[in-house]
Amino acid sequence: MNTERSLPPLRAALALGLAAAVSLGLARFSYALLLPTMRADLGWSYFTGGAMNTVNAAGYLLGALLAPRALARWDARRVMLSGGLAAALLLAAHGLVRADAALYTLRLLLGVASAASFVGGGLLAARLATAPGARPGLVLGLYYGGTGVGIVLSAFSVPPLPWPAAWGLLGALALGATGLTAVSTTALAQPPAPGAARARLSLKPFAWGLAAYAMFGLGYIGYMTFIVTLLREQGMGTPAIVAFYVLLGLGVVASSWLWAGLLQRHRGGLPLALLNALLAVATALPMLGAHAALVFVSGALFGCVFLSVVASTTALVRHNVEPQAWASGIAAFTIVFAAGQIVGPSLVGAVADGAGGLRRGLLLSAAALALGAVLALLQRPLQRPGPVAPGGG
Repeated sequence: MNTERSLPPLRAALALGLAAAVSLGLARFSYALLLPTMRADLGWSYFTGGAMNTVNAAGYLLGALLAPRALARWDARRVMLSGGLAAALLLAAHGLVRADAALYTLRLLLGVASAASFVGGGLLAARLATAPGARPGLVLGLYYGGTGVGIVLSAFSVPPLPWPAAWGLLGALALGATGLTAVSTTALAQPPAPGAARARLSLKPFAWGLAAYAMFGLGYIGYMTFIVTLLREQGMGTPAIVAFYVLLGLGVVASSWLWAGLLQRHRGGLPLALLNALLAVATALPMLGAHAALVFVSGALFGCVFLSVVASTTALVRHNVEPQAWASGIAAFTIVFAAGQIVGPSLVGAVADGAGGLRRGLLLSAAALALGAVLALLQRPLQRPGPVAPGGG
């Protein structure tokens, strides 16, 4: 990877961050903004609205399962860009159909494309973090923090439009972002790492971290699926909701700097535990009342934390295994993440359809995140340190 001759590591990380903006910010988290109007127009229950994201998570799981094989055959940049291009086309297609079956199919395929883009980009970011002059924690934070750019773009683009037109605009934005990533990351292309096809990673030493990450997947997605719907039900208007979502997205961008040192200093599960605990607090805050201060503190805190949980698992892999096994390690964490996301939206939606409504459903999300914090505390570093460059994050 010829980063010295072309792009400085942080500039390259920013370019990669646009891939995260597509695969998560535009392809997944925009859905919360669209859900209230789609529910009203299409007559959905909370369960159906949640099931759309459950199917999307199932596609993400399928993509994560296929990722190690794809990354052993093609370079990570090609996998990332192919996923981004497919995601752009699938986003636009959402606005062309109304039948539930067609939307379920598109959500599934979009999940597959998003996983390809996100896992490929994550592997490139992990490699980039070892480049001369790189600050590893910050490089990873900038990649995952790019999701915040997609969230902010969604917040400004979606609310003024009917939902079919909004999906079309999201597709156009994703296509543009993928194009910028393509022209800005040519120096990152390289063949798969030697031995990647044969590398096998023992997951037993990561059992507590994987379990904690599954709880994160289950818990955070309930908030990101239904929080806007809850705020609508509490009487919050469109300008305030746009401001809330922009604040959340800016928090994601800021998280690149907030947690970089933490991710670089610790080789065990402490970062994952701390971040899950903070997310549990952020998720519970709107349940205390419809006060604007509580809502905005919740959004800011959630945004500043949740993508850093993802970055913490990539850092955990980098700290503890050899480079040829990074793809398998990142894919393993992505798989349990996706499994949690499959359960989360439908479970929260089913609870919300009963007594207590969305408040009760989101309290379930907060409880899952709190459990994830406890589990992560049990994750210890492996005895053999990985090839992490010294220095701060």
